[in-house]
Amino acid sequence: MLTAENLAQTRDHLSKQTPDVIVLDIMLPDGNGLEFLKELRAAGNHVPVIMLTAWNESVDIAKGLRAGANDYLGKPFDYEVLLARVEALFRNVGRVPDSLEKGPLKLDIAAAVAFLHGTDMLLTQKEFSLLLLFMQNEERVMSAEYLYEKVWGRSDRRFRGAMASDENAVKFQVSRLRGKLADSGYVITSKRGEGYCFKKKK
Repeated sequence: MLTAENLAQTRDHLSKQTPDVIVLDIMLPDGNGLEFLKELRAAGNHVPVIMLTAWNESVDIAKGLRAGANDYLGKPFDYEVLLARVEALFRNVGRVPDSLEKGPLKLDIAAAVAFLHGTDMLLTQKEFSLLLLFMQNEERVMSAEYLYEKVWGRSDRRFRGAMASDENAVKFQVSRLRGKLADSGYVITSKRGEGYCFKKKK
C-alpha cells in the first residue's frame, strides 16, 4: 500500500505504477482532490477512486460522483466500512457501462440523464440515482435504509439516528419516480418492513 501526503507525492507514485484503487481526500495541502480526480479522468485514467472527505453534504457527494469517483465516504468513517467499500469496488470494477437499457428505459450514466421512449425524463439527481440503483438490481428487494445509504451517501448509523425523516425522504423520492415510470412497463413495489423492488409490470 502506498501513501501520499499531497498531490505532488500522488503524481510521483502514479508516474511509476498504477494502483488497484485510490482513496482520495478532497482537502489537500497543495490542491483540491476533486480537481485532481477530473485531471485523472481527462487523461483517460480509470483507476477506481473512493473520495474520503468531511465534505459529506449531498451536493458535494454529487460533485464527486460526477467528477468520476466510484464511491464516496464521509468523515468520520469506520475503517471496516472503508475496507468493505474497497472490496466492493474490486468486485464491480469494469462492470459499470456507459449506458443501461431496459425496455423503453435508457440511462446515460456519464451524463446522469434518463430517457423513456427516447424522451428525457427530466429526473432530479436523487431520482436518477434511485432509478440507476433499481435498474441495476431488478427483482431485488432493497430496504429504505440501503437506498438511503447508497443515494444520500449516509451511513446506516446516520439513518437509524433519524429513522422517520430519512424513511420519509426515501418514500417521497420513490413516489415521484413511480409517477415518471408510469408508461415504462416497470413498477416499483413496496412491502412494509422489507423495502422496495423494481420489476416488470405483470
